[in-house]
Amino acid sequence: MAEPATLPYAGIRVVEFTHMVMGPTCGMVLADLGAEVIKVEPPQGDNTRRLLGSGAGFFPLFNRNKKSIALDLQTAEGREAALKLIATADIVSENFRPGTMKKLGLDYATLSKLDPRIICVSHKGFLPGPYDHRTALDEVVQMMGGLAYMTGRPGDPLRAGSSVNDIMGGMFGAIGAMAALAQREQTGRGQEVQSALFENNVFLVAQHMMQFAVTGQPAAPMPGRISAWAVYDVFTVKDGEQVFLAAVSDSQWKTFCEAFGYADLLADPRLASNNERVRAREWLIPLLRERLAPHGAAELSAVFEREGLPFAPITRPQDLFDDPHLNATGGLAPLDLPDGRATRVPLLPLMLDEHRPGVRLQPPKLNEHGPALLRELGYSDAEIARLTPP
Repeated sequence: MAEPATLPYAGIRVVEFTHMVMGPTCGMVLADLGAEVIKVEPPQGDNTRRLLGSGAGFFPLFNRNKKSIALDLQTAEGREAALKLIATADIVSENFRPGTMKKLGLDYATLSKLDPRIICVSHKGFLPGPYDHRTALDEVVQMMGGLAYMTGRPGDPLRAGSSVNDIMGGMFGAIGAMAALAQREQTGRGQEVQSALFENNVFLVAQHMMQFAVTGQPAAPMPGRISAWAVYDVFTVKDGEQVFLAAVSDSQWKTFCEAFGYADLLADPRLASNNERVRAREWLIPLLRERLAPHGAAELSAVFEREGLPFAPITRPQDLFDDPHLNATGGLAPLDLPDGRATRVPLLPLMLDEHRPGVRLQPPKLNEHGPALLRELGYSDAEIARLTPP
């Protein structure tokens, strides 16, 4: 794991007013890369701390490597403390509803007059325009942005199985902050960065938009599409197990046929090229399902791995804790859950100088760093006691 001083954003201070996924993701990326990220929470704490069900893991995942301070921004004293904290920062990040930061006197227009070098990152549902008054959620923009249409079966729109727009929207917020930092080195001035769920979703489906632009043919939902490759499917095999198998080129088709002794298929002129095999999928895929069914998933995987062919087990998220590659490469780092239990968490999917940026700070307890930060700003112990939530 890289030492903190070697990380690219060591020395950069971020003050974030964020909750849920999108804004916290931006801060997590910057924090993982070395920035000091201070999470400003309301006195009762970020609501994400208390989510159940599919939101139960949000707080520990997206708030690692951060510090916590609790301030009541509805009071003059709380806002004054927030302004003093921001005065020490390079970046302010927020994902409140439009207009909230302006009401608090913490918007870019106000802050830039106090410090022209400040960079403000706003994470919203929509970039400024006709939709920007709407309340957006990941599922909302997936439905209106074509992703749910592309993910589900024809006539059955389905959201993607992860908070893809929230997470990617936060990542683009971080990329914008990085760009603004680089530009500040040239100009000496900060700027406002905006990232949005809807525009992120449109970027995700841009390949399908451009398919229509190039071919004039609408993209079909992924489960109902005409595949560009003949063998590119999930196969149910021995004991009801499932495995994804693919052969996406003529050379891979040859390797596949030779590995399983399918000389008749290799010699069949109707299957001589990938495009011909695509046209033959209606009868070819059922035939392959029948021939592969007696084999076990592990057996098929072993053959495909040996021959260099694409394959994948059908894995549940919880199974990834035991993934041999993730465990061998340090892709999962120790993390403490709020209830005191220990677990492991996936790191950013990148390496810097042969190191994975790791977990330096555990997800913070509410106001864990508040007294120290206020003391750093010049507050007395008595003033800190008044500002500290009960």
